[in-house]
Amino acid sequence: MEPDLNALAVFALVAEERSFRAAADRMGVTRSAVSQTIRRLEETLGIALVLRTTRSVSLTEAGERLYGEVAPAIADMRVAVEATGNLRGPARGQLRLAVSSIAERFLSGPFLASFAEANPEVQIDVTVTDEEFDIVAEGYDAGVRLGEVIEQDMIAVPVAGDERQLAVCSPGYLQRVGAPSHPSELAAHRCIGWRSAPKVAPYRWEFAEGSKEFSVAVAPEITTNDMALMTKLAIAGAGITFGMEESFRPFIDRGELVPILERFCPRFAGFYLYYSSRRHLAPKLRALVDHLRALR
Repeated sequence: MEPDLNALAVFALVAEERSFRAAADRMGVTRSAVSQTIRRLEETLGIALVLRTTRSVSLTEAGERLYGEVAPAIADMRVAVEATGNLRGPARGQLRLAVSSIAERFLSGPFLASFAEANPEVQIDVTVTDEEFDIVAEGYDAGVRLGEVIEQDMIAVPVAGDERQLAVCSPGYLQRVGAPSHPSELAAHRCIGWRSAPKVAPYRWEFAEGSKEFSVAVAPEITTNDMALMTKLAIAGAGITFGMEESFRPFIDRGELVPILERFCPRFAGFYLYYSSRRHLAPKLRALVDHLRALR
């Protein structure tokens, strides 16, 4: 059976948008044309791909499987076409990035501001997220995450040097309660924890003693997915919290937070900008990579 590449592209848009109308708007065609294309594709394959209601569009199990298979290839084709069309021109178009919420240096402002000024025809769309997903399948040009969690088939460019996580608290808490001498004593302290999403267990705090790495499952008095709130609560004396040193550094330098248990906090590979090795590098993404390398 010869695949209908146009129908697959239309299906991928519907799956991405979860809407016939939004997909039609992106293609500049009618909703009816999109619906007919999907119906013909389903008839050709002999199986339902899309569940339609008056309010929403979702994928069947077969639809989810097909989308997972075709989305990376279609994303590659889009990039290839865009790269070919813009090969001699300046970087332009929308640059979609998925960035970890704790990538402080990348998100602090100056880097993205200077890139935007140098590339006025690029529209930067940043999604700050700690969810793990396939950036290619979801239509992102690149992502920023810790090096240790990036898939090996990706190209990774360092954003900064090594990082470390620190346990910190306010001077007032330290004076009132005292500091633990070992991570195992954290269970006796008030802790402010982090978790990526509801129904997910709080993050286990990671330490090392000599060459031995270990983690501590603290029982947080307060748990949140917002690092800024964790910092504010620690400054207010609510307890000990744990996160990237770079996020805490301004508050440590001003004396609002005090690092503790530092000898148990080793350095590790920091954040990387990463993107698919299968992709032709579009001018807009090449410009971002070059800008990053120039400022390191």
